[in-house]
Amino acid sequence: MNFSVVLPAKNEAASVASVVEAVIRQVPHSEVIVVDDGSSDDTGSLAKSAGAIVIKHPYSKGNGASIKSGARAAVGDIIIFMDADGQHDPKDISSLLAAIDEGYDLVVGARQSGSQASVGRGLANGLYNKLATYMTGHKVEDLTSGFRAVRAEKFKEFLYLLPNGFSYPTTSTMAFFRAGYSVKYVPIHAAQREGKSHIKPLKDGMRFLLIIFKVATLYSPLKLFTPAAALFFLLGLGWYGYTFTVMSRFTNMSALLFTSGSILFMMGLISEQITALMYKER
Repeated sequence: MNFSVVLPAKNEAASVASVVEAVIRQVPHSEVIVVDDGSSDDTGSLAKSAGAIVIKHPYSKGNGASIKSGARAAVGDIIIFMDADGQHDPKDISSLLAAIDEGYDLVVGARQSGSQASVGRGLANGLYNKLATYMTGHKVEDLTSGFRAVRAEKFKEFLYLLPNGFSYPTTSTMAFFRAGYSVKYVPIHAAQREGKSHIKPLKDGMRFLLIIFKVATLYSPLKLFTPAAALFFLLGLGWYGYTFTVMSRFTNMSALLFTSGSILFMMGLISEQITALMYKER
């Protein structure tokens, strides 16, 4: 099989050349594509000098947009995605490719303890993993890891779903589960990145709620909406029992809670049908 390695990069002059050279040593017959996402430093020229094919965005479009540009340009049967900031060890590529040889369609490098950039991000990723495990019924070890190997033909089926921001790993993983493709996790250790992170904790903290809903809508919305609807219904039933016992009446609050539960369930049902249409050819 032919291999393509895609590295999204924005202002990664401190590390991109060494990462490209290490990748070429590990997978000497692969094409290495660096997507320069509107860098203001020498990221593109350094990557090219190190032996990479460089795709340059005229302005910053986002990590997900870089992934899509690299995937469209890749000619390999297998695409390996990894960061250009030195966090991912190219030596781990062989572990990912070995799992691909076993017949898996998507192989994700699961960061082990001590690999998270901060305690807060580690806790958030742990919550994402638990939610995704509940939604899919399969153990998800690292939903947001950007170090992954994938069969190109199948990955390109979902390019239209991928966002331009940092949540492309979440979207692609859930899409593969929903489509019935095989997913495997292999343990890796992510090092501290070189240079400054492009993730802004305050601004990107809002992604938390969006990712929660994205996980639900990409797999099975009813698994999220049904418990919420049941909670409102039970609250309404409990409040009605209290008011009937004390005042012998059915109150507006009970009606509101019952109605909210019904609306939430219907929203989940409609979302489930929309999600099914997204995957109707898979």
